[in-house]
Amino acid sequence: MAYFENINKVQYEGVKTDNPFAFRHYNPEEIVLGKTMKEHLRFGIAYWHTMTQDGSDPFGSPVNIRNWCGETPMETAKNRVEAFFEILEKLGVEYFCFHDVDVAPEGDSLEEFFQNIDEITDLIKEKMDQTGIKLLWNTANMFSNPRFVNGAASSNNADVFAHSAAQVKKGLDISKKLGGENYVFWGGREGYMSLLNTNMKKEKEHLARFLHTAKDYARRNGFKGTFFIEPKPCEPSKHQYDYDCETVIGFLRQYDLLNDFK
Repeated sequence: MAYFENINKVQYEGVKTDNPFAFRHYNPEEIVLGKTMKEHLRFGIAYWHTMTQDGSDPFGSPVNIRNWCGETPMETAKNRVEAFFEILEKLGVEYFCFHDVDVAPEGDSLEEFFQNIDEITDLIKEKMDQTGIKLLWNTANMFSNPRFVNGAASSNNADVFAHSAAQVKKGLDISKKLGGENYVFWGGREGYMSLLNTNMKKEKEHLARFLHTAKDYARRNGFKGTFFIEPKPCEPSKHQYDYDCETVIGFLRQYDLLNDFK
């Protein structure tokens, strides 16, 4: 099934084209400083913004209908894969990235979530093999579900810490399965709203232990890619432990993670 059957593959047509579905400046094969534009600009499409983002914000409800003609969560997830790779191919984009919850419904348990992820990533791998499109990176969403209200790796709840570890382990397994080039950690909930009830030293030690464990597991299982920390201040915590680049570099140096994480 084609989801965008009225749109052909987008081509470079130059600045004078009146075709709204054409590149005016991006010519993938044009040589610039010894490399093609395609080599300079390794475009990747993010699954969440393109396929699942529902248009909600802190002041409003969802406004985007993105069930991709699916009648159940899993049918929607499967249809979404088909639509996504159609977009990638028509734009000539060779990379993509995703959170685990973007591609598969969480279901009612961690076991069901993992079964859903396995089924959907089997389909994604088929599409990757057919098209040659690559996984630039994937990550675990450990911020949307209410369980992460007090963090994931830095949570004060042992069950949440264990759930987070299982989720990252699965994410690393999926990265290996799909040939991911990198793996990303974004600690949106790893931080605090108030220091009055926060032991920063203990939380940062828990976070560092979590990252060491994930790194060691991935390396033992043959993952050769790079681990990335994504700094982003005040989203949503008042203060996050990955607040900015300088803070993250200091953290990685302090906890002997600098050789594996960037």
